[in-house]
Amino acid sequence: MEYRIALAQLAPRLGEVDANFELLAERLTAALTEGAQLVVFPELALTGYLLQDLVPEVAMRADDPRLSALGGEAPEILVAVGFVEETDDHRYCNSVALLRGGAVLSVHRKLYLPTYGLFDEGRFTSEGDRIRTVDVGPPIGRIGLSVCEDFWHPSVPMLQAYDGASLLVNVAAGPSRAPGSAAGLVAIAGWHKMQDTYALLGTVPIAFCNRVGNEEGLTFWGGSRLLAADGSVVVEAPLWEEALVVGTLETDDLRMQRYGLPLLADERLELTRREVDRIIAARADLPAADEPR
Repeated sequence: MEYRIALAQLAPRLGEVDANFELLAERLTAALTEGAQLVVFPELALTGYLLQDLVPEVAMRADDPRLSALGGEAPEILVAVGFVEETDDHRYCNSVALLRGGAVLSVHRKLYLPTYGLFDEGRFTSEGDRIRTVDVGPPIGRIGLSVCEDFWHPSVPMLQAYDGASLLVNVAAGPSRAPGSAAGLVAIAGWHKMQDTYALLGTVPIAFCNRVGNEEGLTFWGGSRLLAADGSVVVEAPLWEEALVVGTLETDDLRMQRYGLPLLADERLELTRREVDRIIAARADLPAADEPR
């Protein structure tokens, strides 16, 4: 069975939540005309990225009626959108919500907040502590959500694959280091290698949506991609400019890829857990568990 995914690569306005809702609604309408069943927007699409002290002003709870209204723009369509979430205990998280028909199906809070190089996220937002997948029903099945830096830690996409994900969705606000330079292109190539590897080893399609535009001297490179379960590129957006690209996945392709390359079925998670427990014990100077006989 086929299904279509739209990657809405755009440049949100920093701190202008209402204007960004309007921008997303326009892109959502365009994606519907392309027959999309899932529309993916970038990291912090509703707020912009370099928020710093604006974080409390632009934050919203996951049950905010504006989020519900965005999901209700097209009742049968899934929408993945990045925003600043205010939790019940008034923490602020860089989150991505999965919406459908005016309801929030799932929220993923960014697990890894980069505080190196160009980044200082840990000063302004709190890290998440859960890795999950959500069942959205046929034809897509289970979706694993993540945000940008999460994908640079292979435990995240691979655990979601082990948890039954039939699609990984990563939303990003990836700035380019020296846009257009050789170093900048090498960094983009690194993203591609990582995505190709996860798709192949997880035998799972990947929808990656990265933003574009400029904020406070940072330039975001775009290049959103949809990959099939064998790592092949289904559709790819251009660098540096806004675009809406739509690609088609076939559920039988996933089925046959996992039959021909049964990596997930053969994975020895009990072995992995035992060895991870051993490493944690060694790092924390805890008593080691008994070795298996």
